[in-house]
Amino acid sequence: MKILAIKSSGDRTGISLMLNDEINSFTMDHDRKDRPNWDMFLDNIGHKKIFNLSEIDLFAFENNQNSFTATRITASFLKGVATALKKPLILIEDNSENNLDVEELVIIAKEKFLSAEDADKRFDPKNVNPTYEEDIKFRKLNE
Repeated sequence: MKILAIKSSGDRTGISLMLNDEINSFTMDHDRKDRPNWDMFLDNIGHKKIFNLSEIDLFAFENNQNSFTATRITASFLKGVATALKKPLILIEDNSENNLDVEELVIIAKEKFLSAEDADKRFDPKNVNPTYEEDIKFRKLNE
């Protein structure tokens, strides 16, 4: 099974590729306002050398509560790719008690996908959306 997983916490982004049981990962620290360069991340794990996106069986990302913007950017990218390739997408909930690294994320994604009933329907990209647990109180400017 070939799985691609991405995790971003705002100032740190990681990508992991599982090819059968071998995992190849790349993680980089960056400024919080910088948008990840997905081509650079993919190149660092062997895109177009050892795999093509069309060969991926499952895409995954972490619902990270530390940076909802980073999570939405990651989700949008992977939703677009998974939808275009007609592949499943899985969201792994962030558990603030154990900060998963991207290698652990790809393993959990595989386990969750293989143990799920109706996995193709359950992990349809159009149904996979990040959530933010904190109740945000917006205030109007200039008040």
